[in-house]
This record gives sequence, C-alpha cells and structure tokens, in this order.
Amino acid sequence: VHLTSFYSSANVCTAARGGLLTGRYPIRLDLVADVARPTNEIHLAESETTLAETLKSAGYATAIFGKWHLGSREEWSPLNHGFDEFYGVLHSNDMSPFILYENEQQIEEPVNQSTLTQRYTEQALRFMEENQDDPFLIYLPHTFPHVPLLVSEEFEGQSEAGLYGDVVETLDWSIGTILNKVQELGLDENTLVIFTSDNGPWFEGSSGPLRSRKATSWEGGLRVPFIARWPGVIPAGSVSHEPAMNIDIYPTFTRLAGSTLPTSQVVDGKNILPLLANGEKTPHEALLLFNNDRIAAVRSGRWKLIVESFYRTAIASFDNASSYYAPNG
Repeated sequence: VHLTSFYSSANVCTAARGGLLTGRYPIRLDLVADVARPTNEIHLAESETTLAETLKSAGYATAIFGKWHLGSREEWSPLNHGFDEFYGVLHSNDMSPFILYENEQQIEEPVNQSTLTQRYTEQALRFMEENQDDPFLIYLPHTFPHVPLLVSEEFEGQSEAGLYGDVVETLDWSIGTILNKVQELGLDENTLVIFTSDNGPWFEGSSGPLRSRKATSWEGGLRVPFIARWPGVIPAGSVSHEPAMNIDIYPTFTRLAGSTLPTSQVVDGKNILPLLANGEKTPHEALLLFNNDRIAAVRSGRWKLIVESFYRTAIASFDNASSYYAPNG
C-alpha cells in the first residue's frame, strides 16, 4: 500500500528518528534544539522506551544497520536502546569524526563510504538468515542519499541522472535484494516491510510537486514516501490518501508483536494496521508538525494550517505575512 499523505514527525533527521522509534512527538524527547552532532549533548534519553526495546521484550531479535543519529557518543549508541546488533555510524556523513562501528567496536576510519549501502544490506541478509526461525526486527536507515554522495564502482554510471541517480540505483538494489531474501526464506507472508524517509530532500534536491524542502513546514519538508508490503494482509497496489505519521509505526508494530505500549510515557502514535490492510480512515483527528519547540503546522483531514514555515525561524507577526517566507539565518 502507498500512503500519499504520510508525514515525518520532524523536518530534520534526529528529531524524526526519535519520533519513529518511540511513537512520541519529538518535543517530548528533548530532541528539538538541533540535530545530534559530535559537538553537542543531544541524544535520545535512556529513559525513553523504543520500538526495539518493546519488541525485544516480546521475544524479537533486534538489529540496526545504518545511520543512528540519536547521539554521537558511544554511550548513547543503539545498543543501549534495545538493539542486539549495531553495524553502522552514529551520525550523518557530513560530520567528523565519521567512524564505522560493529557493535561496540570501531572498525573503520576513514570509512569507505562508497560501499556502505552494500555492506548494510549484507548485514541485513545475514541477520535474516540467522534469525529466520524466530521473530526479528531490522531497522535499516541507510546513510545515503544524504550528502556528500558516494557510490561504488559497481553502480557508478548506471543512471542517466548522474551521481544522485547512481545512489538511488544502489538503494533500489538494496531493497530488492532484501525482499528477495524474505521470499527465499519463506517469510513473505509473515513479514511486514515498510519503506519511508525521515524528512524531505535538501535544498538542492527535488520534492517533486510538493512545496519546498527539508527544515520547512511546507509539504516538501515533512511529507515523505511510505510504502508497506505484507502479502496476504495488505492488498498489493492499494493507495490511501489518509494522513498518518512515522510515530504510528511504533504502536502498529507493538500491536502486531502482541506486546503492549509502555505506561510510563505518552505515546502519540496510533495503530494504523486497519488503514494499511483495510483502507480504513486515519485514527488521528489531527497531526501536529513542529519546528524546534513550537507547533509550526497542523494537518487535519484535507486541511493544513501553516503557522511557521522555517526551522529556527523568528516568530513572525500575522500583520506581516511576508516574513513567513524569510528564514532567520
């Protein structure tokens, strides 16, 4: 099923990933001041219950292969948030130091970034084979297409769209290879696969017909791709225009695992399996969209209210509407 009105919980990566993994608006997670960097203290608090922790308590093997970006120190790694395995990097590839980890071990610096997509994929295939007889969760947040872009020799020049196209071709290979492995292992009808993004494209990129890019409250900053695949449960080729958000992934997976949501924290997301499988209406009356620590937009039904358009903008007066189009630095 393709959801055409699916939103990320933030227009930048750290906050959006926190929302996805906890089912909570990032404002509740104290992740809204900036993205996690090697130079700051921003991280997902250990007191937060993640999807990995909930599924692990239900008997699932859990792994993350790719970019964490919820804390740039080793003590804030995904291994402290319910993941059994970690093969990847702590932040985006435009930050330094950029180090490849295998669980607690630093295994590569400088990193050969051109082969990261293939290596993440190979780790996912291995993990599936090793856990095919038991329930498992794989979280695969690829490093690319974040900039700077790099691609392996195998995919270089494969696309008419240049380097960016080559990177997308590599991701397409990764997704297809993983889906083929799911089928090969006979797990097709017992595995839910979701493809989505944490925010819109950078300003040099394209959001197609949507307005603007990441770090804004316009559709191009927050409305992201969403495709869910589950043969026998979700009708192939179906489309829904109902609004939903990445905070819904946690409660949906929790329900499917036969587990329960934590009572120690508010979960803002909703179980959207009825929407995915049966085409039902969204369980949300409204979705809140934030810039930093302020509500910047609200989506309700077919309507969207924009209060503040840019990440870290000045608060503008309604008497001066043009100021909404000018970011503050």
